[in-house]
Amino acid sequence: MGRTLRGVDEGRSRILVVDDDATVSEIVARYLERDGYAVETVADGRVALERALAEPPDLVVLDLMLPGMDGLDVCRRLRALAPVPIVILTARGQEADRIVGLELGADDYVSKPFSTKELVARVRGVLRRAKGPLAAQPSGPLAHVDGDLVVDVAARQARLGGVVVALTAREFELLAFLMRHPGQAFRREELLEQVWGYRYGDTSTVTVHVRRLREKVEPDPASPVRIATVWGIGYRWQGMAAS
Repeated sequence: MGRTLRGVDEGRSRILVVDDDATVSEIVARYLERDGYAVETVADGRVALERALAEPPDLVVLDLMLPGMDGLDVCRRLRALAPVPIVILTARGQEADRIVGLELGADDYVSKPFSTKELVARVRGVLRRAKGPLAAQPSGPLAHVDGDLVVDVAARQARLGGVVVALTAREFELLAFLMRHPGQAFRREELLEQVWGYRYGDTSTVTVHVRRLREKVEPDPASPVRIATVWGIGYRWQGMAAS
């Protein structure tokens, strides 16, 4: 049956945990509640999607192997309908599914078996980026402009040709960081630390997010002119003016 949301009237962030393993769900819920969150658990993908759309939580912790509807379908449909941050749970052998999940718009992932402390830290980080200002630049420019692309840091919003670009919290962070350092090349490891806050991790996460950003802000994602690949190193923001 799962547990229903508790403490929502206390102003706490609401987390929807979706996993068909009752033990995992209970442990994750317990640690998230200890960290101050109100938690609901659901074991079925289709029910999870219905719950998330009916009463959007602040974040979804989503397992990929689910009955009813698998986690990738839940992620795809939820991302298309609501800007809810998503942290996916994957088994270590599901690298392809993890990459697909990130490409579908998941904000982060944690591999099973995982440390509950790590999961809580990832949840905390995604929520902080989704709700708060850019902590890395408290006194910098309030907006970055590159041709018809305008990134409003204070509003956490990007516009391309006057139209709002649908970005996840992590995509926005990455875009703002690169635009804040035009012409500077960053290794994937550096971006992982500066944007994600991880001193170690899978750098393919950075690669996937760069690919998604290119699809949203480049005139031709196949021939990027804004986010350049620096072969053997990583990426740099060169912008339209340099193309």
